[in-house]
Amino acid sequence: MMCRRVTWCIVVALWLASPTATADDYPERPITIVVGFGVGGSADRMTRAMSSFIGDAIGQPVQVINKRGAGTLLAANYVLDQPHDGYTVFASGFSPYLSNTILEGNADYTIDDFAYVNFQWFDEDLIALNKDSEYESLADLLDDIRDNPKTVRGAVVRGSGGHLMAKLLLEVSGIPQKNVNLVAYNSGGLARAAVAGHVVDFIVISAEGTESIREYIRPLAIVSRQRNPKWDAPTLTEVMSKLGIDVPVLPGSIRGFATTAEFKRQYPARFDKLVEAMRVALENEALITLLDQASIGGRWTGPEASESTMKETFRIFRDYSYLLKE
Repeated sequence: MMCRRVTWCIVVALWLASPTATADDYPERPITIVVGFGVGGSADRMTRAMSSFIGDAIGQPVQVINKRGAGTLLAANYVLDQPHDGYTVFASGFSPYLSNTILEGNADYTIDDFAYVNFQWFDEDLIALNKDSEYESLADLLDDIRDNPKTVRGAVVRGSGGHLMAKLLLEVSGIPQKNVNLVAYNSGGLARAAVAGHVVDFIVISAEGTESIREYIRPLAIVSRQRNPKWDAPTLTEVMSKLGIDVPVLPGSIRGFATTAEFKRQYPARFDKLVEAMRVALENEALITLLDQASIGGRWTGPEASESTMKETFRIFRDYSYLLKE
């Protein structure tokens, strides 16, 4: 009988010492969200708008710090170097930046080193013409690029999803990359100014921010599988399917939150609690209004769909990244 009691005490002691046993007490101190960009950027604005609501939902204050540099590489490494206990959360633009740091930035981590809590802000790319362009459709534009090499000019942001999509469109359409004069700008503002001023014929760029030049452009397609109510344009999938062409679709810029995969593995109950707090926060009417007024995305995607999206996005960047080197 004594042996059984000793064995039971040992089992209880081991259970109490296990990581998941203390999950109900989490969090016992403030949580830090690390933004992979500077103050005032899109990911930063999203995080600061969310912070107090997440704090209310999870029961502890949430503080925001910025670790800018190397295309989010510095912030990602910082998060991975912290204790895997759920007190450090990563906020970033996971597409295209996480993929780029792995494929082009010599990162030591992989996408599997992170556990994705929620991707909430999707900004699809827009394919648009200058409003005075002679082209009537994307098919017309592609035909002219094919038939009249070096006469069509386009603008993209260097290394962006739009940059890859522009090249991917030519690839799947069987058009040589050299046929188009594609100017890769270092900022969206310069690229948008180029199409608005008719320096180039077309642009493939984040739809958000392009509203500022809406009067100077004519949209051809949204790079998405579902229509965007803000733009009177078909999806790229619709357009290309009519041409009998299947094209991989990059979902544009994706902003959201993640933790380390090791945290999720060691403390699954804590991870679930953080996920639930994020979901509850996004259902708060005050936050919904705030995000809407600031034009910040507030979609609830959840861990599974966010992870699936990250894997699919990374696969496309990995399989077609050679196009950005041409």
